[in-house]
Amino acid sequence: MPSPYRALFAAPGSKGFSTAGFLGRIPVSMMGIGVVTMISQLTGRYGLAGALSATIALSAAVAGPQVSRLVDQFGQRRVLRPATLISLTAAAVLLFAAHYGWPDWVLFVACVGVGCVPSVGAMIRARWAALYRGTPQLHTAYSFESVVDEVCFIFGPIISIGLSTAWFPEAGPLFAACFLAVGVFWLTAQRATEPEPHPREHRGGGTAMRSRGLQVLVATFVATGAIFGAVDVVTVAFADEEGHKAAASVVLALYAAGSCVAGMVFGLLHFAGAPERRWLLGVCAMAVSMIPLLLVGNLPFLAVALFVAGLSIAPTMITTMSLIEEHVPRAQLTEGMTWVSTGLAAGVALGSSAAGWVIDAAGARAGYGVPAVAGAVAVAVGFLGFRRLKRPATGRGGSVEQHSERKERHVA
Repeated sequence: MPSPYRALFAAPGSKGFSTAGFLGRIPVSMMGIGVVTMISQLTGRYGLAGALSATIALSAAVAGPQVSRLVDQFGQRRVLRPATLISLTAAAVLLFAAHYGWPDWVLFVACVGVGCVPSVGAMIRARWAALYRGTPQLHTAYSFESVVDEVCFIFGPIISIGLSTAWFPEAGPLFAACFLAVGVFWLTAQRATEPEPHPREHRGGGTAMRSRGLQVLVATFVATGAIFGAVDVVTVAFADEEGHKAAASVVLALYAAGSCVAGMVFGLLHFAGAPERRWLLGVCAMAVSMIPLLLVGNLPFLAVALFVAGLSIAPTMITTMSLIEEHVPRAQLTEGMTWVSTGLAAGVALGSSAAGWVIDAAGARAGYGVPAVAGAVAVAVGFLGFRRLKRPATGRGGSVEQHSERKERHVA
């Protein structure tokens, strides 16, 4: 591990909460694709599989910010444990319903409950911000967490699809629930690094979404999430059409591996200039990288195309976290980070559902048109809202580099 990353873990407790966060985030990449694999194996209905995956993502989009608002107000331990128990109970109902062939509406109700899972990534980033706020190490910490996200997306689909195809269909979602339980309860047991809560009377009420800059980020990431959701579902279907369904996990892992490599390198660099420009460039790169998928003809070509497409993901996400630091008040930082995850989740819901219906109607190759359209929408929203990103919020929790850069630009 390069020395800037090693230096992060000099802080007491950082290794513990980072490891717990890794375990708690694996279900994010396992559950949705696990449900798609499970339902497609049990019923052969990709439309239903995509709709259920979309329901989980949409439920997370609604519940996530509310959970994080409560975390900002009452603390991580008091909120995350009850929320996780709700999600675990719903996951158990989902597995029984799928196994015994219960009515479709039971599956959808269970998926709504599964979506109450807390945003573990936002919780970990909030802990890093509490440790390194106002220092250049925070950029490195956010970069490291983006790499961890991508490692989860490398191994999560492999574990989930592999278990469901090689063992039994329900195995992927079952292990996702187990990882969630271990990760969250271990994380909340670590009280020393838990960020101090901000009671409502001390933070002025309201929601972080009042920030105009955050509104742009969330709206753009709805379209970005549609890219991710569609790519997951279409890739599984494409691999199935090619006669190698289990290979979908490897192909999706390469997509995440490209992002992981880019994120690791990005965290070692320090950039001059406005972060919103780098962010818009990253959004454009993600959109352009979807075009080669329209020409995909076999699995090896798809694997290469997705690896290249993944190179733009982590740098864009890292820059997004820096922008949230600028546009969201410090007392609402966890909520602000979760709203971006909410935008992604809502987009995943739209993308996976749309992709599932396109696949059923026209086949997997046609399904790659969904992420291409979503990328074009993301670029359009990013350009339309670019001016809002130039106006940081007062009382924000940005890094030293960002603050000094803004000050120098103002003086100039």
